[in-house]
Amino acid sequence: MQNTVMPDSLSKYGKIFQERIVQALLLDHKWAEQIAEVLKPSYFDLKYLAFLTQLCFDYAKKYRAFPTFQILVTIIKDELRHSSDETLQAQIIEFLTKIRSDDELGDLPYVKEKSLDFCKKQALKVAIEQSIDLMASDSYESVADIVKKAVAAGASSTIGHDFLNELEARFVQRNRNPVPTGLAKLDAKGVLNGGLGRGELGVVCAPTGVGKSHFLTMLGANAMRERKNVIHYTLEMSESLVGLRYDSNLCDIDSDDISNRKEEVIAKYKDAKLGQLFIKEFPTCWATVNNIRAHVEKLNCRGFKPDLIIIDYADILRSTRQYDAKRFELQLIYQELRAYASEIDVPIWTASQSNKEGAGADVVDLNNMSEAYGKAMEADVVVSLSRKAHEKSAGVGRFFMAKNRAGRDGMVYAMKINTARSMFALLDAYDNAEQHKSDVRSDDDEESIRTRLRLRMKELRKDSELTGA
Repeated sequence: MQNTVMPDSLSKYGKIFQERIVQALLLDHKWAEQIAEVLKPSYFDLKYLAFLTQLCFDYAKKYRAFPTFQILVTIIKDELRHSSDETLQAQIIEFLTKIRSDDELGDLPYVKEKSLDFCKKQALKVAIEQSIDLMASDSYESVADIVKKAVAAGASSTIGHDFLNELEARFVQRNRNPVPTGLAKLDAKGVLNGGLGRGELGVVCAPTGVGKSHFLTMLGANAMRERKNVIHYTLEMSESLVGLRYDSNLCDIDSDDISNRKEEVIAKYKDAKLGQLFIKEFPTCWATVNNIRAHVEKLNCRGFKPDLIIIDYADILRSTRQYDAKRFELQLIYQELRAYASEIDVPIWTASQSNKEGAGADVVDLNNMSEAYGKAMEADVVVSLSRKAHEKSAGVGRFFMAKNRAGRDGMVYAMKINTARSMFALLDAYDNAEQHKSDVRSDDDEESIRTRLRLRMKELRKDSELTGA
């Protein structure tokens, strides 16, 4: 007689843990695809959670995708329209209302890991029980089959690229769906090929005071002009101050004047065709990548999906793990950011502080990334900005393509900077960094520097592109 396996339930983890599992199903569809192979609705001892899980799985089986929060609400309305179970209706409404307004999602990574582990163990227990009967009948090959399938259950759904049998796939243009930077020389074919692609991490490296935050604002504003949805995380400035910088860039008004031209700003936005922007402030060195994940998932619940995420800046995020050396924590932060960008299939731009040698360098390179060279290893794209004290008044500097995983790098461009409007323009490329040293020498007087720079900028005027103009 075959043994009947009675799997454990999730009741031992409590109500909140079980609710978090269903919440994760709605927010993280990649994880939902993974756990669907091993999670049974019957594992829940709460009827409304089992009901919702079954709805999600039925929808995924039919449409090969998990429902969004909004679609699920529509399905539930249809399902419960003729139901006489008022208790079930009340519990579902209460649960959906709660997760829609839930701000505390930092524990979801733990819940996902723990619940997946539980379900995989249940699958293995069932396989072992079934194997007992098969061993009695000497069906050893079947035993091995069952156990292998149970061990593989709940693993990543993709098996990878079959090199010989999927040759055509390598010649099909990958759908990177890039978000343009708005700088033509940077977005050009052979460089970024349209911008930063889905799941990629871009880093802007510069000494303090050069304009990292302004550059990130420009990237966000230019994405909005392309009708892309943007989330901008600020760890140093207030949300309103960052918002004013976006106003200056999008409305082409100096930051000193923006607060006095409120009506003009409102009028410019009235008919503007822009993507949406959310600006979220976190305290310095307080937020982790998990806090950012939780906030994005909260916006997803409200129907907002970002096309671009900007973090100003990663060096002052908090690591999820503590090390004796700061450089290991910084590298982990960048690893987590790169993994998160890949997980949600969204490009992320952030910034990094250069070291003290970078402050005096004509061109800031990868060796000038402070504390951890490992940060550069994790990024897909690294660009740097540099300008010396005597160049600030002239509004010029240098832009260096330090690393580009999928295109050309090593180019140095003359750069025009307008921090009053968070605007940047890349002019002609120098043959090398030494050429720029002949243009600007620190031992010259300020007036002669300005004269040479004016002549240089006049020569390059035809090729200039001032973003936002």
